[in-house]
Amino acid sequence: MAKFQLIVSDPVSKTSKAATVEGAKAQALVGKSIGDEVDGKLLGIGNMKLKITGGTDKDGIPMRFDIQGGAKKRAMLSGGVGFKPNDRGERRRKLVRGRVVNEDTLQVNSVVMAEAGQKQAEAKS
Repeated sequence: MAKFQLIVSDPVSKTSKAATVEGAKAQALVGKSIGDEVDGKLLGIGNMKLKITGGTDKDGIPMRFDIQGGAKKRAMLSGGVGFKPNDRGERRRKLVRGRVVNEDTLQVNSVVMAEAGQKQAEAKS
């Protein structure tokens, strides 16, 4: 069974909270990609929509949005997630993981898109 450390960031209150998701609730994340939205009810964390923004595996290898699938891959990077260049124009081959959440993923980062109360208030306006 899958077990994830779910990091939920709230841009409105500028806070982050960690929650452990395992068992049937964790299966709701398996197969989702970076950029996909997940209902918080499925994860047992409340009435909110979450957008997956990234994550890491058990070895600390980051997920990268432009790599297909969920496997590890050595990719030529010039910046962004997984590599910070020291010199202008520097490129390096680094080990990164694909964008799909799978059993090897340990931590999943997400951001709150909207809470249920906010959606109802916007619909009435």
